[in-house]
Amino acid sequence: MQIKSVIIDDEPLALEVLRQYIEKFPSLQLLQSFDDAVAGRSYLKTNAVDLLFIDINMPDVKGTELVRSLENRPMVIFTTAYKNYALEGFELDAIDYLVKPIAFERFSKAVQKATEFYGLRQSVKPENDNLFVRAEYQLVKIPFSDIDYIESVEDYLKIHIANSRPVMTLMTMKAVLEKLPASQFARIHRSYIVQLSKIKSVVNRKVNLGNVELPVSSSYVEFIKEWTKQ
Repeated sequence: MQIKSVIIDDEPLALEVLRQYIEKFPSLQLLQSFDDAVAGRSYLKTNAVDLLFIDINMPDVKGTELVRSLENRPMVIFTTAYKNYALEGFELDAIDYLVKPIAFERFSKAVQKATEFYGLRQSVKPENDNLFVRAEYQLVKIPFSDIDYIESVEDYLKIHIANSRPVMTLMTMKAVLEKLPASQFARIHRSYIVQLSKIKSVVNRKVNLGNVELPVSSSYVEFIKEWTKQ
C-alpha cells in the first residue's frame, strides 16, 4: 500500500526537488503539489492524505498555522530554509523537519521515519482495545480501560490515565472520538470526553469520577442515557 502524499511549498525549485525525490520511492504516491497554501489547505480538507510535506515560511499562511487548522491531520514533514523554526515544528508532533537545501540522504531518513510510523498505525486492528496516539515523538499505546477522561487544551488533547501521568497529543476531539468505542466513551462537554464505566455519579449536571468533577453542557445531556445502560 502506498502512502498518499501532498507537497505545499511556495518556492518552485523546492517544489520540484521534492517531486523528484518522492518519485524515487515506490512506497510514496504523490497526489498533488501546491505552490499556494490556501489551495493546498482546501485540498487537504476534502481529500484523504497520509503524509504532508509543507514549507513553514509561506506568504499567505504559515505552514504551522495550516497544520493546526486541519481537523484530521496527516503525518507531517516540515521543510524550511530557517533552522529556528524547528521547535515550532516539533511542537506539532511532526515526523521530521528538513532544512533547505534538502539533501536526498536526509530526505530518505525522513521518509523512513514516516514509513515506520505509517506501518505501525496500519497494523493496529479495530478490534484491539487500545488507543494509539503520537506523543513525545513516538507512537504511544493506551488501553481503553486505563482512560479516565480526555480533556481538550487548545490544539492538544490531555488524556488522563488511571495511576499514571496524562498523555498530551496533537489531535482534535472529533478525531479521537472516531477512535474510541461509542459504547464505552461519551462526550459530555466541548472540552471533555469521559469513560462511562469510570463515572461514580451525576449530580446537577456534573460528572463525578471519584477524584474529579467535570461539567456536562446542555448539548451533551444525552450521554446520561448511555451511562444508565452501563
